[in-house]
Amino acid sequence: MPTNNIDASHITRALSLAARGTALAHPNPRVGCVIVKNNRVISEGFHAYDRRDHAEIVALKKAGKKNRGATLYVNLEPCCTTGRTGPCTNAIIAAGIKRVVAAMPDPNPAVAGRGLAQLRRAGIDVAVGVHEAAARELNEDFAKWIRTGLPFVTLKTALTLDGQIAARSGSTTWITSEASREAVQRLRHIADALLTGIGTVLADDPRMTDRTGEPRRQKLLRAVVDSRLRTPLKSKLVKSADGDLVIFTTQPADSPKARALAGAGVEITRVKSRRGHADLHAILRELGKRRMLNVLLEAGAELNGAALEAGIVDKMILFYAPKIMGTGGVPMARIPSKWFPKSPALTNITVNRHGPDFCIQGYFHDVYGNHRARRKN
Repeated sequence: MPTNNIDASHITRALSLAARGTALAHPNPRVGCVIVKNNRVISEGFHAYDRRDHAEIVALKKAGKKNRGATLYVNLEPCCTTGRTGPCTNAIIAAGIKRVVAAMPDPNPAVAGRGLAQLRRAGIDVAVGVHEAAARELNEDFAKWIRTGLPFVTLKTALTLDGQIAARSGSTTWITSEASREAVQRLRHIADALLTGIGTVLADDPRMTDRTGEPRRQKLLRAVVDSRLRTPLKSKLVKSADGDLVIFTTQPADSPKARALAGAGVEITRVKSRRGHADLHAILRELGKRRMLNVLLEAGAELNGAALEAGIVDKMILFYAPKIMGTGGVPMARIPSKWFPKSPALTNITVNRHGPDFCIQGYFHDVYGNHRARRKN
């Protein structure tokens, strides 16, 4: 809980700064820092991976000698380990910072409270838990990946009030408003990879791009689940492939179609089969190895259903248009009815408006609680 309104205000600013690192901090967490002395902000900073320095170091360097006796606000526990840079905790102590307010502990098992403990041992007053819920949401993808080696998966779809995503199978139906589509572009910008199925590729011929125009340090990976390699060579995805398109299949990589796709610049990755389809768990493991922290699933009824049944979805974001489609439409997910009794309920549900539409967001998994840390590297 916030120790006072001043702390809450400065942590809010740190969170805002951290968000500037979206698509720039990868694969590190988004972190922002504010340094305050005599009730005045003297320095700020956020982390961008290619600039190396963590947010705390950026802010400390800007403030210089003014750091002594100041309060440092940060949305994530300062690191106490050596990686590409030295420990932030050492720098904070050496700078003479008097007090540190952190929104949350670091979910990285290599830190996980040790940084805060080091600061306390050095005589620094430490407070933690200010705006913790917002801080957790900001770095939920990092928390999942650093503890499990697997990406955080968000299933996003647009649908009518009666749960339909298209007028008929194989067709394209614009359902939600421009405001909702702009919100989806923001989700794509946050994501490291977009994942779809061959059904969507054949029906919509999508490009699957981040059209926000905002900078990213690496290309958005476009991934297709295509067990039988039916992706057309003339599709927009293949025509625009530039080292950013991977197809997960159960077919041999030396088949004629695989060679043709590879010749067009598509990466073909074979995964094991499960119930006659590409194993979604194997796909997630592969994406995790590629340091894809955040995967946005934008698919049709078949892959949505398979993902839900496999239990790989951490978060759902449903954009509802205030419309009724009626009979004959395509459901959001094709999934056996026997799955319903064991279906987990969404938790931490929020509802927002996007123009005439409304958006429901909720979680199947608490990546800070019910995902055990099981990384081996």
